[in-house]
Parts: sequence; structure tokens; C-alpha cells
Amino acid sequence: MDFKDTLLLPKTDFPMRGNLPNNEPKKYQAWYDADIYEQMKAKREGADMFTLHDGPPYANGDIHIGHALNKTLKDIILKYNYFQGKAVRMTPGWDCHGLPIEQKVEEKLGKSKKEAMPTEKFRELCRAHAAKFVDIQRDGFKQLGIIADWENPYVTMDFKFEANIYRTLCEVAKKGLLIERHKPIFWSWAARTALADAEVEYEDKEDYSIYVHFELSDAAKETLGVEGKAGLVIWTTTPWTLPANTGISLHPEEMYVLTSDGHIVAEARFDAMIEEGVVSGHASRKIASTEMKHLLTINPVNGRTSKIVLGEHVLMDGGSGCVHTAPGHGEDDYKIGLLNDLEVIMPVDERGCYDESVVGLNLLPNPEEFVGMHIFKANEPILEILGDNLLKQSKFVHSYPHCWRTKKPLIYRATNQWFISIDDKAEGAKETLRNTALNAIEDVEFYPKTSKNRLKPMIEGRPDWCISRQRSWGVPIAFFRIKSTKEVIFDADVLEHVANLFDVHGADAWYAMSNAELLPEGSKYNPDDLEKLTDILDVWFDSGSTWNSVLGSGNYDAGQYPASLYIEGSDQHRGWFQSSLLLSSAVNGISPYKTLITHGFTVDKKGEKMSKSKGNVMAPDKVIKQYGSEILRLWVALSDYQSDLKISDEILKQTAEQYRKIRNTFRFLLANVDDLDVYVADDAYGELDRWILAKAGTVFSSVKASFDEYDFLRGFATLNHFITNELSGIYMDITKDRLYCEDKNDPVRRATQSAMAHIAKAMLGLVAPVLTYTADEILEYAPALFKDGLENVFDLMYVAVPEVEASFDDSILLEARVKFSEAVDKLKKEKLMKSTLEVEIAGEMSLFAINDQKDLEDWFVVSAMKESSEGEQVASFEVEGKTFTVHKATAAKCPRCWRFTSTSEECACERCAKVVA
Repeated sequence: MDFKDTLLLPKTDFPMRGNLPNNEPKKYQAWYDADIYEQMKAKREGADMFTLHDGPPYANGDIHIGHALNKTLKDIILKYNYFQGKAVRMTPGWDCHGLPIEQKVEEKLGKSKKEAMPTEKFRELCRAHAAKFVDIQRDGFKQLGIIADWENPYVTMDFKFEANIYRTLCEVAKKGLLIERHKPIFWSWAARTALADAEVEYEDKEDYSIYVHFELSDAAKETLGVEGKAGLVIWTTTPWTLPANTGISLHPEEMYVLTSDGHIVAEARFDAMIEEGVVSGHASRKIASTEMKHLLTINPVNGRTSKIVLGEHVLMDGGSGCVHTAPGHGEDDYKIGLLNDLEVIMPVDERGCYDESVVGLNLLPNPEEFVGMHIFKANEPILEILGDNLLKQSKFVHSYPHCWRTKKPLIYRATNQWFISIDDKAEGAKETLRNTALNAIEDVEFYPKTSKNRLKPMIEGRPDWCISRQRSWGVPIAFFRIKSTKEVIFDADVLEHVANLFDVHGADAWYAMSNAELLPEGSKYNPDDLEKLTDILDVWFDSGSTWNSVLGSGNYDAGQYPASLYIEGSDQHRGWFQSSLLLSSAVNGISPYKTLITHGFTVDKKGEKMSKSKGNVMAPDKVIKQYGSEILRLWVALSDYQSDLKISDEILKQTAEQYRKIRNTFRFLLANVDDLDVYVADDAYGELDRWILAKAGTVFSSVKASFDEYDFLRGFATLNHFITNELSGIYMDITKDRLYCEDKNDPVRRATQSAMAHIAKAMLGLVAPVLTYTADEILEYAPALFKDGLENVFDLMYVAVPEVEASFDDSILLEARVKFSEAVDKLKKEKLMKSTLEVEIAGEMSLFAINDQKDLEDWFVVSAMKESSEGEQVASFEVEGKTFTVHKATAAKCPRCWRFTSTSEECACERCAKVVA
């Protein structure tokens, strides 16, 4: 008799291979056509809300692997919360204003065309450029299987959005935190605009290091009682700022020395100055810094006076202890200048060139020659002008601020700019904005915990936020100024009228409409008496106010404020995380996010940054075409995203291997529960089933705990270990006999099938956030009992495996399995046996905690477990000091189940005979 047809072999149409690059796009398109995001909202109506607020990528260029990482992580987290039963919201967004788009449009137009064009026309071209890339990037994200409110994204250039950015600005103004100042700020001469701290990068730059003698005025010498040559020695790295010098700062508590060759330096720096060859001769006299306060020196570049002032910012770890002070060119210089009434001179225009004021103020000899000269080209001519007053010059390389977009070195330049004051109190607040933000941080949960230590010091040490930009493409700082008094109007009616116009016409209204049209009807202001401010807002203000424009405006079904989560790259501590925190703290006194997650950046397999020139760029569309988006998603989940993430073909191949293991585990489980119609009762499970259910319960709750902490790497490591070892390595192997050979409805078989179905269903709920396509495909092929009415993966909710009565202690049994396996491996290598069913084990059976004889035989996949055996001994192994011997089975091989439990090889064993009958 051919017994093959009597076996219950695994049966499923679920394919072994996913063919992901071909199949994913079809399923994703079906999801988007069915508006699956809206379905998800409907299915969780009334549940606890989880709001993931999307940090907007910039609408310029195609998506890169960093974008793919960021959006995939968000998608995994959003879906994890969804499959855990929460209502979820993610409104995707785009940052559309700012310099990079202006530059792209300007490149196409040419400079002269751009300058001749009306601002509103230029803004129209910028808007079209941004809109094009919003569509391109949206398509790129959808190819990754990202589920979000793609039909209603937030786009910062939408009219209502621009109006709400402006309303947030008005709120800050109402709170008394918006101030206009003439002070030095980071200035990009290459981009011709002010920059905020978040737009500054530090790169190495070679600069001069010079020591310059400033001779004391005659009156100063008389006051100090010195004769002959005597002057302060300053140190600077920016010779081009010397024409704007109006002071020299000394430390209030330091002593200074006058050398015999007529130079004054700090006593603490005297030895170093001798060593460096800046001064020579001995210290002929000590002078306290306080004796020199407000005395005058002569600037050797232009003969103008320079006042001696005292400041705590003067350090003794370098230089001469006398600090060159040009209030127009530095933050500390400006602060000390305010305290000491120093003139703020700013002879540099927006291009980084000296302007006409070098002539008007006589800041340089032959000043006409310097007008229009770039400051970095003026260093050498100024060094020549110094003559003998230049005591020492050298060059050195140091870390220097550069523009994040143009990559050119920045300068400090005093201009009229708008700032959000960090150290003032908002109206009605008990604390300054800085302290309000610092207090708000304490309520935020950080992942990793260390990221708090990055954000907090940045808030503690940051200057006022410069929010004005001298550009065209952005939300204007749409305030009127009274021409005669220069007073800025913060009239609530005027501000609300402008905001309402922006709702309808966008911020372009500020440029296209007249003053009269921009004022409310019956306004007390005469339009002819007013002028418009022309600056636009820093793009970080746009994105920093999205909590208000998206979560707070009611224009989007985007979730709750404050958001459950913000998650972006670690560079956003100085960008979006900070700007959002400051604006939310300014307006509402709270953080806009309850939890903050930071991720690293994508690098190649060597840990190097990706760049086209290196040829190591991995484009998301290429990865999807080669491997499928599931592999990219699994790579994200299997990476330690809190540091930099390595990606390469090799790494993706390893990830694809992991994917195959997970897929084929599900395939085996599905194939073996195909004919299961009803789950057995919780008390009907055998010892082996209870063992695997208990293991699965512990493992899955550990995986869930890791996922709850957003630690997908640890969660998947735990899950993969379980799949490889206990589930696939043991249980799926040791239960084949009962699944294939027992009667279809045998209680033992049905119990094992039920255990497998419960494990597969629970495991599906855990992997679905990452492998959503595959989870949906599994459900498609799953039997009716498993599906339980679920139409697609979005009907799924995580359900834990049933809690069952405790099973056996497996510690000795696991060790025995390993020892036995090692013993028989040698026999297999020597071709003395093919299958472990050919043998039986003899020894002290009471050592093993499994009570049922058949279960114990299945644990080792042998034909018998006995106290002693008459069969030929072929191997032995030791456990807990006791020896177990391995013997050739004494019974005959059953032609149906292949266990050596039959009386002859011609007839079936007792069990199989019953089943067949």
C-alpha cells in the first residue's frame, strides 16, 4: 500500500518567494485607491489617540535614503500604535519657502532677469518649483508603502498655512517677545541674508593671527603717569574688522604689565608673549585693569580713538589679554559696547564688501580704494597699513562658521533685524522664554535619553533668535511702520485683517496689494503715512510653528496638540526640535511634543557619508526595484537607528535572508493549520504545546515592551532568536510527526495546530507594523479560522497568545538536545545514519521533565526513550553527570511515519494502522 496519500502534508498557496519588486506596487496602489488611511481612522474611532507630527522635508530634489529612513521609521511607529488598538494620525508635510528654492529659480532665470522681475512674479515661480517637488517626493514616499494622509498634506506655502504662520508671529508679538534690534548677527554674504544658529555649520578655515599695538593717547599716558612709547597689544584673527574697532576689552580682575619696549599685555600672558616673540624686554611696571578703564588708545589703521573697557568675557587662555572690540562685528563686542556706550560701526554691505561709510567715517587711509573691495581681500592691504604696529603675524587653521547652503564662510554684521527675545518674559508668564522652554523639556520623554543632554545645553546657551531674512520667498514679516516715527504697528485689527487676506490670497497679498487694501475698512491709519516691512521670516519659523498651523488650526484632521511624538534626525536638536519648542513655549508655555526621538544618518558599509562623488549613494527607488520596500523597511527595523545606519548591497542581502526566514516560518505555520476549524480549549494543550505557548507569551511580551520603547532592533533580535531556536529549530521540527501522521481530528494534532495558529496570529500583529505588505499577503492566504473575518491587514489588532498552565522546566532538556545532536552529527557525517528516527536513547528517564512518553520521544525526534536498550550502541552523551547511550532502534521502520516502531518494514506501526483504518 502507498501510504503517501494517507499523510496530512502541509498545504498552502502562500508562495515561498515574495517577488516583492513586482507585487508591492500593485498592493500599495490598491491601498491608496481604497483610501486605507481613512479606513484606519474609521476602524479606531473613539480609541486613544496617537499623534505623530511629521517634520517637513524640504520641497527640493528627489527623496534620498535619509528621507526613506525617516518616513519608514515614522510609518513603523504609527502602525505599531495602530495595531496595538490606538487611533493614529500622521499628516505629512513639506517645507516650501526659503533660500534653496530661491537659488534654484534664480539659477534658471539668471540674476539680471530676477532683479528686473516684480517680487510677486518671482514668488509665483518659487511656488511652482516647490509644488513640482512636493508631488515627486509624495510619489517616492508612497512607493515605500508609507500610509499617511497623502490626500490632505500640509504644505507651508498653502494660503491658509501662510496665514497661520503669520498668526503665530502675531501671537509672539502680542506676548511682547518680538523685538527689533541693530546688532551683529551671522551674515551670509554669499546668500546676502541673515542666518539663525541652526543654519550655521562649522568647517576648518585658514586665517591670520595678528598682534597689533594700539598706542595710548597723550591724555591716557598723563593719567597713568607714563612717558614715551606705551600702548595696548590686541590679538585678532580678522584684520578686516580693525577699521570698525571702537574699543579694547580688558579683564576687570587681572593685572597688566608695561614692558620696557612700550607694550601693555596681561601679566598672566606676559611669559607667553615673550615666548611667542610678540614683545621683548622686561616688565617695567604693573597696572591694574581698573586704572585704565575708559582711557583712550589710538587705532593704528585710521587714527580714530578706541576706548578701554572692562569685560568678564576676556580670557587668559590665549592672546594678549587685550581684546579687539568692534561692536558691529561680534556678539560679545556688541554686549560690552552697549554697557560702555561704544559706537557701532558697520562699514560692510550685504555682499561682504566695504561700503561708502569707509569714506564718510574715514575708516582707512585712501578709503576710496577700499569701497567695493571684499573684506577677505582687504586683510593683506590692512596688514601693510599697520606697519611697525603689526608686532607679529602668522596663519593658522581653526573651526569657523560657514553658511549651511552656500558653504561659504560667514561674517558677523550689525544690521536691523527682528529677534525673538529669549531672556524676556512672555506676557502673563512667570519665567523668561528660555526658562519656560527649559522647564517644558522636563516633561518630555527622550529616546535616546542622551538626546536631552544635546537639546538642553543648546537652549541654555542660545542667543536671541534672529527670525528676519532679507529674501523674497517666504512669509513676510507683514507689519507696517509709521514713516515719521519709525514705530511698528501691532494693532490687533490690522494684524487680523492682514491674516484674513493671507487666508484668501496667500502671503503674496503683502506684495501685490496697496497699503490701503491691506488696512481694514475704517482704519485709523492713513495708508500714505505707512511703509511695509520687507523682510521675510526665517524658514525655521515656518516649520517651528507647524504645531499651531497643523495641530491647532482645525484645518487638518491631524491629531492632538501637544503631539504624542516628534521624530527626526539628530541635526534637528538645533533646528526643528528647538524652533518648535521655543514657539510653543512662547505662545502656550508648553512643549509641542510629549516624546522626542532622534535617529542617526545613513552611511555606507565603511561608515562614510554618502556622496555622488564617492559613488556610494543608495537611491531608495533602486533599492525598491532590486529588493522591494519590505527589505528596506526590515533594514530600518533591524538597525540601531539611534546612531548612524550602515547600508550597502551586502547589508541588504543579509536583510533579505532574514526576511526569507520570517516569511517561510509563517508559510510553515499557515500550511499546517490549513484544516483547523476550531481552536481547542486552553486546558486541552499537551506538554509540548504548553511549552511553546509559554515561551511565545514571554517572548512576545518582551518584543512588545521593546517596541513600546521604540527599540525595534532589540524587539526583532528577541523575535528572530525565538523563531530560529525554539519555534523553528525545535517546535516546528518535533511536531511534524503528529501534524502529518496522526488522525486529522486527533486531539494531540488539533492542540498543536491551535498553538501554531495562535502563535502565528500574535506574531503577525508584531511584524505587521514593519512588514505590512507581507502581513496582508499572509492574511490573504490564511484559512478562515485564522482570518476570523479580517478583510485585510488593517483589520488586524495585536492579540497575545493564550495563557496556559505552566509546562515543564526545559533547562536540562535543552542541554540534552544539544548533547544528543552533537553525538549523532558524527554518525551522520560518517554516513552511519540518515535520520535520528533510526535510534533510541537509553538512560535514567526520570531526569527529563516531560511526562508523556511520546512527547519525550518527539522532543529528541527518536523512535524510543528507555531505561535500557538491547540495540547496538552507536554513541553516548552526558547530562548532569549522567550518561545516556544511543542505540540502533530495535523495532522495524514503519513505512508510513518512518518511526522504528513497527513489527516489520512491510506493515504500518500500531498508531498508523489505526489512523489508516
